[in-house]
Amino acid sequence: MPHRTIDTQTPDLLAHVEDGVATITMNRPDRRNALSGAMLEALARVLEECETATDVGAVLLTGAGGAFCAGGDVKGMAESHATGQPLDIDTRIHRQRLSQRNTAGRLYEMPKPTIAAIPGAAAGAGLSLALACDLRIAADSAVMTTAFAKVGFSGDYGGTYFLTRLVGTAKARELYYLSDRIEMPEAERLGLVNKTVPAATLMREATALAKRLAEGPRVAYRYMKENLNRAAGEATMTDCLDLEATHHIHTGLTEDHREAAKAFVEKRTPKFVGR
Repeated sequence: MPHRTIDTQTPDLLAHVEDGVATITMNRPDRRNALSGAMLEALARVLEECETATDVGAVLLTGAGGAFCAGGDVKGMAESHATGQPLDIDTRIHRQRLSQRNTAGRLYEMPKPTIAAIPGAAAGAGLSLALACDLRIAADSAVMTTAFAKVGFSGDYGGTYFLTRLVGTAKARELYYLSDRIEMPEAERLGLVNKTVPAATLMREATALAKRLAEGPRVAYRYMKENLNRAAGEATMTDCLDLEATHHIHTGLTEDHREAAKAFVEKRTPKFVGR
């Protein structure tokens, strides 16, 4: 497939599509890719486009310059506080709710596989965005931390939701309250990352994984992800069984299933078309 650049309207975020993979790069390396307003707005727009773009089968989120994302721009916050600008708390809360839904929420609910490639530090809201993705592959030198307690914040961008479901309530509380650094051996043991690799090969391996998913059965992935998200929520066992039945029968009627069945008989690799 041809390379397609996505206009993010800001240098703080870069994005392109190639071989069915939309690669989105947080691009403020001088601040370890700390989240700016422009970056978050652009991320929301790009994810919305990727969700329905027919040339996108998987989304790969990463950071430039050796870090994933340091979270909120604490230095920028301090500068903002010093200006004495009037604050409208209700508007701020509503805007943040929308931003969280349109970034972390969309990564989690998008009917396409999402992968975080973590080259270095993932902290605060940056960690939340990584945890919102379906899969995480990290450089063996990367580190994670919730970080919020160290700057007097309670946490945002869904970290409490995603972390609790990955490691359980007790461990999530520990990681939030203490905000300790998590090295990759411990992150892998806890299930926070799916795989660690040498930093030099991170993007090659993450892109290969994303490409593999993009070439897979897209309709099946859509409903598979919905099944898994429902199971991770408050659905009962019966709800999950019923949803699985509906989706299983539906995907059995797709061209992809017919092609896969034929390929199985012919002992070859199926060529999925996303229908």
